[in-house]
Amino acid sequence: RGLGAGRGLGCKPAGIPLSCGFRAPCLEAADGEKIDMSRFSVENTRNFSIIAHVDHGKSTLADRLLELTGAIDKTKNNKQVLDKLQVERERGITVKAQTASLFYNCEGKQYLLNLIDTPGHVDFSYEVSRSLSACQGVLLVVDANEGIQAQTVANFFLAFEAQLSVIPVINKIDLKNADPERVEKQIEKVFDIPRNECIKISAKLGTNVERVLQAVIERIPPPKVHRKNSLKALVFDSTFDQYRGVIANVALFDGMVSKGDKIVSAHTKKTYEVNEVGVLNPNEQPTHKLYAGQVGYLIAGMKDVTEAQIGDTLYLHKQPVEPLPGFKSAKPMVFAGMYPIDQSEYNNLKSAVEKLTINDSSVTVHRDSSLALGAGWRLGFLGLLHMEVFNQRLEQEYNASVILTTPTVPYKAVLSSAKLIKEYREKEITIINPAQFPDKSKVTEYLEPVVLGTIITPDEYIGKVMMLCQARRAVQKNMMYIDQNRVMLKYLFPLNEIVVDFYDSLKSLSSGYASFDYEDAGYQTAELVKMDILLNGNIVEELVTIVHKDKAHSVGKVICERLKDSLPRQLFEIAIQAAIGSKIIARETVKAYRKNVLAKCYGGDITRKMKLLKRQAEGKKKLRKIGNIEVPKDAFIKVLRTQSDK
Repeated sequence: RGLGAGRGLGCKPAGIPLSCGFRAPCLEAADGEKIDMSRFSVENTRNFSIIAHVDHGKSTLADRLLELTGAIDKTKNNKQVLDKLQVERERGITVKAQTASLFYNCEGKQYLLNLIDTPGHVDFSYEVSRSLSACQGVLLVVDANEGIQAQTVANFFLAFEAQLSVIPVINKIDLKNADPERVEKQIEKVFDIPRNECIKISAKLGTNVERVLQAVIERIPPPKVHRKNSLKALVFDSTFDQYRGVIANVALFDGMVSKGDKIVSAHTKKTYEVNEVGVLNPNEQPTHKLYAGQVGYLIAGMKDVTEAQIGDTLYLHKQPVEPLPGFKSAKPMVFAGMYPIDQSEYNNLKSAVEKLTINDSSVTVHRDSSLALGAGWRLGFLGLLHMEVFNQRLEQEYNASVILTTPTVPYKAVLSSAKLIKEYREKEITIINPAQFPDKSKVTEYLEPVVLGTIITPDEYIGKVMMLCQARRAVQKNMMYIDQNRVMLKYLFPLNEIVVDFYDSLKSLSSGYASFDYEDAGYQTAELVKMDILLNGNIVEELVTIVHKDKAHSVGKVICERLKDSLPRQLFEIAIQAAIGSKIIARETVKAYRKNVLAKCYGGDITRKMKLLKRQAEGKKKLRKIGNIEVPKDAFIKVLRTQSDK
């Protein structure tokens, strides 16, 4: 029956050695007492996170670990217990790293295991690197069927650089195509981890999962902390609750914290009183105190969304400490304009965006306004999926519907004259809005962002994948076979080539087997041009785009065709043109409505008809001179929206 409602009436599952029980301590006594966290010494504390490629079974493994340690009851419904957001449940992916404290009895000792379940998508690698700062070791989960994939490699190196102990776990051994031996060879070849260290499990069926807990206790070192020093806590995540204010997830590096303590934020220097501390198990469980080496949550009446900076250090009032190094701020890869559908919604949307950015600190926000769409923001995201998820969360959690424009990437321009450098106050300027792109005469060179992409694919698709990469102006850097039939390719890609639909194209031409991951690789010089869209000779500000010289013609043609489909017809014809400087590179025409002026002619001389048609043409020409084209808002939205139909 599992556990008596988590009250420590432990029933031993089969296959656990007699020395290790899994009695959960009495999380809450009958009279509602809080847990005493001082029972867990630093030596008996382990902080670890689960990292893997998308869909390799991180959240399923987390569910089994929660069941094993009695944090949740064993039922059939335990699927993605830690994925609390609606968007995560709908898409079946993890977006936010989630924390849970597990209590485990082994060889007569009580252990406290703090588990952090992380996302697997490249767009959320910032979440992963943040979570690793609160850990001493990781479980690297690899699918026994798929083997090592691009994100597995990236996440392994994140953990390796942070000098954490890595425990390789081969999951899904219950599948009929599973080949754990092949995966063991891959792990040994790519990561240099001996084969005998791999643990083979099936998280879905619970096979061998208890060995994972023993490995965590044996192989991951306890945190190096001092409980006697004064408090030093790192805020590694935070959420906003409209009743209780900001709930900060903290990892304690030194000292201890309890309810009623006065704490100071190193970032804002403001003082707060702690209202509640506790652990997540996986739901909030208040405790008397939290001690160094433990991970938990803290509520201190921070009411303003800007106060809980992720990466901030908290310390006790009048006992200042050296702040922890914090995190490198996330570097946005993709920028998109966001505007309220109706301008009267601006203030509601503003508070929704502020509350959501406290929970998702990797989004950058700049005020922006446009002639057609009104006041809004230019938001920076880590990738396209990140942008979609952010938009979906705004709709689901805050009921806000918005217009998102086509994503662009941040370009740079090196200015040519001293006068301009003085005006802009720097030699190299970053352009996140295409309308502010400087003219070629002012610039010595343009720079575009590049990324180092890793593609892992079965070798039969190698030709197709290489063709795709070359079409996207990529430069091959490396190629390595990780076993008999899987290849790891490394390419240098211009970011704007992969931002919109590269991943979809890669998946479709490799029948879904290839995986892709990228990391920032700085900037390189590029022949970039600013493309204007003209309607009857007038430039439309909102539709200005920056393109590479070689791709300008095809991109211009697509935008003109889109506009032709979405602009309403007028009594005069509309010429839609794409231009670079004064050179027109693409054109579409929206034909005019015209009355049938020949309806009253029955036969008769041709000159009569010609005269009527000529008079009509002159009228249209006059109309075209004085006619003003108002581009309707929905036409803008159709053209600017993410190009999903390509």
